[in-house]
Formats: sequence, C-alpha cells, structure tokens
Amino acid sequence: MTMISNKQVQKLLQKLSPQQIQMIKLLELPTIQLEQRIKQEIEENPALEEANDTEDEDEQQQTNYNIDDYVRREETPAYRLQTNNYSKDDKRGTIPLTGGLSLNEYLEEQLNFKGLNEKQNKIGTYLIGSLDNNGYLRRSLENISDDLAFSQGIDASKDEIEEVLKIIQSFEPRGIGARDLQETLLLQLKGFPQNRYVQLAYRVIAQFFNDFAKKHYDKIMQRLGIDEPTFRKIVNIIVNLSPKPANLYTETAQSEPTIQIIPDFILDDSSGELELSLNRYNTPDIKVNNSYVKLLEHVSKGTKRTSKYGSQNEANDRSAAQFIKQKLDAARWFISAIKQRNATLLLTMHHIVEFQKEYFLDGDETKLKPMILKDIAERTGLDVSTISRVVNSKYIQTKFGIFPLKYFFSEAMTTNTGEEVSSREIKKILSECVEQEDKRHPLTDEALMVILKEKGYQIARRTVAKYREMLNIPVARLRKQF
Repeated sequence: MTMISNKQVQKLLQKLSPQQIQMIKLLELPTIQLEQRIKQEIEENPALEEANDTEDEDEQQQTNYNIDDYVRREETPAYRLQTNNYSKDDKRGTIPLTGGLSLNEYLEEQLNFKGLNEKQNKIGTYLIGSLDNNGYLRRSLENISDDLAFSQGIDASKDEIEEVLKIIQSFEPRGIGARDLQETLLLQLKGFPQNRYVQLAYRVIAQFFNDFAKKHYDKIMQRLGIDEPTFRKIVNIIVNLSPKPANLYTETAQSEPTIQIIPDFILDDSSGELELSLNRYNTPDIKVNNSYVKLLEHVSKGTKRTSKYGSQNEANDRSAAQFIKQKLDAARWFISAIKQRNATLLLTMHHIVEFQKEYFLDGDETKLKPMILKDIAERTGLDVSTISRVVNSKYIQTKFGIFPLKYFFSEAMTTNTGEEVSSREIKKILSECVEQEDKRHPLTDEALMVILKEKGYQIARRTVAKYREMLNIPVARLRKQF
C-alpha cells in the first residue's frame, strides 16, 4: 500500500509572463494586422484611447458647457425633432443589391433553357453542384447515382447521368464538367471553328496525350506524318487552352480576392544615405485615457475616507478601484508592448540593412551575402526565435521594389578560391543559363552543374536540381520547344 505524504519541493521553472506573451504575439503581426489589433484593444479596454493633438483643446472647450443646458431646454417643439418624408401610399422596402451570377447559377440558367424533364433537371442540378472550383467533376458516376438514390430518392442509372453530363459539357464556358485534363481540352477543341489544325490538335490530345505531356514531339510528328511548321501551329492552339475551365467564366463570384501587401519598413536613400523607418500606415497612436486615471484617484480617495467609518459602500468602492486599476495596467502594458515591438523591429532591420548594405545601395542580387537568422541574432543580442518572428510575414519597401524579409536570408556556398557566396547568386546564374539556353536542346541538370563548376562554384547535381525546383524551373525535357 502506497504511503501518502506531504513534501515541500523547490523547483526552478521558467515561465512567460502575460506581458511577454503579449509582446511575442505583437511581434509576429505585420503592419496591416497590427492596425486591427490596436483597434480591437481600444474597443475592449475603455482605459485606452487614440491620441489626438487636438484633444486638449476640445476638452477645454467642453468644460465650459454643462449637459444640463441641453437636457432642460424644452423650447423646441417635438414635431421639429422628427422627420417623415413618406405618405400613407408609399411602400417602404429595401433596395436590392444586384451582382453578377456565380458559375453555378450561370450553368443552371443554361440548364433551364434545355427543356429537360423533371428527373433530368434534378440530375443536372446535382451534377452542377458537384463540380469543384476548377469546373471538374471529380466524383464517379456510380457514387453520384448512389447519392441521388439516398439523398433525393431519384433512381438514375449511370447511362442516364452520363446523358445529362454530356448536355452540361456543351455549356459555356467550354470544357466545364470534364473529369480530367484530357477531357476538358477535347471539349474546348470541339467548340473551336473546325479546320485542319484544330482537327490535328484534337487528334494529338485524343491519341497522343501522354506523349505530348512528356514533350515527345518528334514521335508525335512521325506518327501523324506532319512537318515542324504544322506541328508548331498545333502546339500554339493547345497551349492556349485553359486547364481550369471555371476560370474562363470571368463573372464568377468565387474568384479569390487580391492580396494587398503593406510594407512594414521603408528604406529611403534620397539623401545619399540609407534611412530606415517603420511604416505607420493607418496604425493609430494610443495613450491612456486620463479620465480613468482621475476616476481611479477619486475612487481611491473615497475608499480611504469611508474605510475609517466602515461604510457599506467600502466593498463596492474597492471593487471599482480594482477594476479601473486592472484596465489602466492593461492599457499601460499594451502601450509598452507596442513601443518594445517597434524598437525590436527597427533594431533587427537596421542590422539586416547593415549586413546587406552593398545590395541595398544598387540592388544587385549577386551582392547579397550569405546570411542566416543566427547572424542577425548575434549582432542584435536577441534570440534566434525573436529574429524569426520579426522576419515572418514582414516586408520592406526599397527603390527596387517591395521584398519579404526572408528574401535577404540565404545559405552559403564555397567557391574554388574558398570565398563564401550566397546561394541566391547561384540561383540567379541558373536562371540566366536557362533563359539563354537553346530551347531545342535545353540544358540538363548535369550540364548546368558543369557550367557552374567552370564558373568556380563547387556544387553537386542534386543541389542544382534542388535550386531549379525552388525557382519553379521544370526539367530539361519539359522545357523543350520548337
């Protein structure tokens, strides 16, 4: 039987205070989210308010008036305080807001004009609702048949569903309702004005789709018995087709919103020297509400006064004073965290600019030095995790454009002379080699490795492949052109 005993144990624990947690969360926020966070804090904490230079003048003017002057005035007749611009015959209603049809609504509108029977119309509506965001039907007809039977009580065979699907595939935009890429390309080609080149393009997709995807062009030309100029026109037709037929409907309401980037830092060199500043954007200046400070003083004095006589309101006064003090402390902590955040951001970015000063002067990517988070952490005296939070989702505006802070961090590579260069420099050389290559005979990873070694960069073929993939450059076979 285990014995139960009480013991005192000393432990040394490291815990983050609420203020430190708040500071960490604020440090991760970019400028556009910081504005929202400050406004949220102002709404939740009445002891915090936006700072305004004209507030002191307004407060002085307001002290000359008493609200009783407005409440006690009864000279204004009641009928002048109300407006009614409507008669008994007017119909009050909301103004409808019109907008473009979504893709599903547009397809259902075309379905209604086909004159189908009730069963076919229900099947068509279900098929339209089953399309994904790209306009494909990814589910098998057998599963759709089961769903129609269980959910809507419609007994539809695979052939009946296929018949309705063929009707939907004839709708605009062309290629909608396809089950794979090959089918959507064929549907789009069917909608083209037919000529010899369109018919040949249809044959290429229908009979040699895999060879075309792998760019085995010589094999396709040999099978079709056509020359290179003819095949060039065929390729031009195919590459102009859309792999995502839903994107062909420009009025769809499902389009993704444009992401707006607000730089967190602004680097200016108009004076001949690099000047770094924080972008305040719409971020409001905040301060502690003085009325709450005065209220706390008033409640505290009242509590001390009543405590001598044991007033019944002493507990209420203490509770009110505690509430006000809590809000004031939270406001001061938040203001302090904002100031500390801004100081940390500026300190970190200042050392990044100093580290990459040669690049920021003329914008030449080859002058970017190898730099990792640890390098900036050692210069600033901050932890690596803090530098990571500063760099994450932050942008800087320069005369060369707006860049994410992660853009300036890269690994180090060693040349034949022992000099360390940034991996970004190697990526730039790779991009230039691919741009200048003969598209009939594109450079393989092995050939790119040889070129880099000739330039003095000791690099393995697998590293070349890794950098090529990071640059979104396909393999040599897929880069082949006529």
